[in-house]
Amino acid sequence: MCPPASGPPAAKSAAPDGGWGWVVVLCSFMALLVGYGSPQSLGILYPEWLLTFREGKAMTAWVGSLVAGGGFLVGPVCSVCVVNFGARPVAVFSGVMVAGGFMLSAFAPNVSFLIFSYGIVVGVGNGLLYAAIVVIICVYFDKKRGLALGIIQTGTSVGGVLYGELQRELIELFGVDGCLLVVGALALNVVAFAGLMRPLTPSRYYLTQRDAILERAAEEQQLEKEKEEPSNQKPSANGFVIAVETEELPVRRWSLFSCSASIKMIKIKTRHYSQCLSSMLSLLQDRVLMALCVSLLLYCLGQFPPQLFLEDLARSSGLTEGVSSMSLVSLNSIGGTVGKLALGVIADMPRVNSVLLYALTVGVSGLGVLLIPLSRSYLDLQVLSVVLGFMGGNWTLTPYITSQVVGTEKLAEAHGMLMLFGGVGLMLGPPVVGCFYDFTQSYDIAFYLSGGCLIVGCLILFLAAVLPRRKKTLSSSSSNETELVSCTVTTATDAASRVS
Repeated sequence: MCPPASGPPAAKSAAPDGGWGWVVVLCSFMALLVGYGSPQSLGILYPEWLLTFREGKAMTAWVGSLVAGGGFLVGPVCSVCVVNFGARPVAVFSGVMVAGGFMLSAFAPNVSFLIFSYGIVVGVGNGLLYAAIVVIICVYFDKKRGLALGIIQTGTSVGGVLYGELQRELIELFGVDGCLLVVGALALNVVAFAGLMRPLTPSRYYLTQRDAILERAAEEQQLEKEKEEPSNQKPSANGFVIAVETEELPVRRWSLFSCSASIKMIKIKTRHYSQCLSSMLSLLQDRVLMALCVSLLLYCLGQFPPQLFLEDLARSSGLTEGVSSMSLVSLNSIGGTVGKLALGVIADMPRVNSVLLYALTVGVSGLGVLLIPLSRSYLDLQVLSVVLGFMGGNWTLTPYITSQVVGTEKLAEAHGMLMLFGGVGLMLGPPVVGCFYDFTQSYDIAFYLSGGCLIVGCLILFLAAVLPRRKKTLSSSSSNETELVSCTVTTATDAASRVS
């Protein structure tokens, strides 16, 4: 973790594994439902945007890729915000950001504006929300962490189910623009849910501000004492001159050396942030964590395109004619709801290797994607949608595995690095598949490529989990991370006392 700020460290409180933590779980579930509901059911909006703006599939696919990968791509920045400001303020800010992005998208004149408003603004807002929720849940729960993470992760899938049908009805009633305005109004509820996410420990920003206030109060008390001491002396000309010099000298000292003091402060801050960056990069030295990052990149590269293009594939192939059943997007979300909860419960079971469990889900997802081009009926696509949704519930396992590998103290930094790799895959997957379709007028080659990426990611993580791990000593790393930065701060009062 980054070196702590000056001041007394916050006392570490044990995870309560219950109590108010279940309220936080419920609020997190609802926040993810209203925040991720529309992006999870983007397959409903994607064909409408194709008809409205008349752009290519690759260009329009950037909206979905950025809203899914944009927040993960800035994962390290989101983690730094959570560490410094706390989970609750970040979640509140993310609610305003997500709602604003939805409402702004209702006035989009073209796809380029939509890429910014829906893709970037909503994507980054959801990234902040996800990082804040994952960190606070892992702080509140230890023994029941898998169950808690499974419950909150189902919020995105339940939101995909509900918003898949809701957005379809809203588009028929109010059009795409009216649908986005209603969705944006619903997203404002994230602010209310975030207000109940009470932190267990104060944030680093709070500790820094408290230390600054206490230091300022101590300096004011010292100045008051120095002002009272000359008044107790006998009035004389010399005493009066000394008192005047004592009051004027600190002002001159401070004005003379204010520039050097600012330079020293900038150097200290620069060293602090460089240590933060090196600490985050040092986490990748763990073989399992690095393999998980690469596997997540390949998984997001191959798993998200079918979720976005499956509905369009069924329509372009004529498989939806005469079919009035539930959409593929909703079926995928239903499978994800069951999968996230079930995989979270399985991860809490004794003698279950969560890394191998995650690798298994990635491999089965790869086989499912490879079978999509071979499907000849809408029923086949429905079954594959449910299977891929269930295996997509492995998002519950990513923070669970990360907390086991690096511990809860470094969870924010490690999870931020993990989401960075996942964001790259989510951002590149849909445009690549869209380009393949624009050139070949078929999804077959693109889906074969996506399935191959999933199989390779499964093998990499499987080998990293099976091969024996090299034990490393934590003494050197811990000493480097907890190295105290000593600096001598010369105040104006001290300088004046030495001169006098």
